[in-house]
Amino acid sequence: MPYLTDNQLTKLGFKYLGRNVKISDKASIYDAHLITIGNESRIDDFCVISGKVDIGEYVHITPMCLVAGGRGGIKLSDFCTLAYGVKIFAQSDDYSGLTMVNSLIDSEYKSEHVSHIQIDKHVIIGTNSVVFPGVHVAEGCSLGAMTLLNKSTQPWGIYVGSPALRVKERKKDLLDLEYQFLKGKQK
Repeated sequence: MPYLTDNQLTKLGFKYLGRNVKISDKASIYDAHLITIGNESRIDDFCVISGKVDIGEYVHITPMCLVAGGRGGIKLSDFCTLAYGVKIFAQSDDYSGLTMVNSLIDSEYKSEHVSHIQIDKHVIIGTNSVVFPGVHVAEGCSLGAMTLLNKSTQPWGIYVGSPALRVKERKKDLLDLEYQFLKGKQK
């Protein structure tokens, strides 16, 4: 997978861009002036990143993901992973029929739900999962494949299903591994 060069990344005009950021030349970045990306993070092929998005350090967004920050914004904290095909929306149209929908309609004819999404450290979101506006995914949570998350989670849980249900606790061993990993990077 070819990555954009440092010169190409700079030309996109990110709000902030950390060290050793890798973005596939097949990813689509919109509104780069609203996007921050921390050190050592990576965005793979066929991803779309748009709107107000804050990506931490060591975040991996795997192929075919959509991170639509819109006006509400999305925060992906350090060490998060989005598996293939994850969709995260910080805003959504009103589907009730009371208003018109889609991005081609003037706002006076629409009613959008706009709400910030917070994804804390060490979260992994499984393949083809969907996260709705206003959700807070607490530290250490794991969402199984094809999970629909429309409500906030509690820390260190494993969630699956549509809508998501907490099915068990997630181990915290990875916190010791994070410490060792970062200590090794300082050498």
